[in-house]
Amino acid sequence: MKQFLDFLPLFVFFIIYKIYNIFIASSALIAISAVVLLLKWFLYRTLDKISLLTFFLVAMLGGLTIIFHNPDFIKWKVTIIDGVFSIALLFSHFFTSKPLMQKMLNTQIYLPEMIWRRLDLAWGFFFLFCGIVNIYGIFYFSQDTWVNFKVFGLGGLTLLFTLINGIYVFRFISRENH
Repeated sequence: MKQFLDFLPLFVFFIIYKIYNIFIASSALIAISAVVLLLKWFLYRTLDKISLLTFFLVAMLGGLTIIFHNPDFIKWKVTIIDGVFSIALLFSHFFTSKPLMQKMLNTQIYLPEMIWRRLDLAWGFFFLFCGIVNIYGIFYFSQDTWVNFKVFGLGGLTLLFTLINGIYVFRFISRENH
């Protein structure tokens, strides 16, 4: 359910963009992101920092897109979020005693610390790569191509990377969890 809620704003943005334009789609993105945040609070009685950060950036950059009638603001959201995630994960990997991924998921799965550190490193570089690729898309893709790339390219790549990580992690999950 959480994963569906996380991807819902992206799909609403895409559909509204295809029907109207990026400015109405940005308005819809802000609205549906707020609804998703409220639903998460209602369903789980907690809000993770990632959801709050994402909503803040969606509201701020989507709002700037609408106010200044400039689609570049919403396009940079991807790179900013991916950059923040990359920095946090890589910092955690190299400079903290407990990997960030372990802090975030420790109550859900139990893995050896070496695997948590590898996940921090892998996801840190993955987000760095996605942020850089998005910058390329901002400058060299048409707006329509960028929207399709954002939804299907980066979205699909994220799903594939998640699946690959799940397969990798599965063999290390403690037997007590099965």
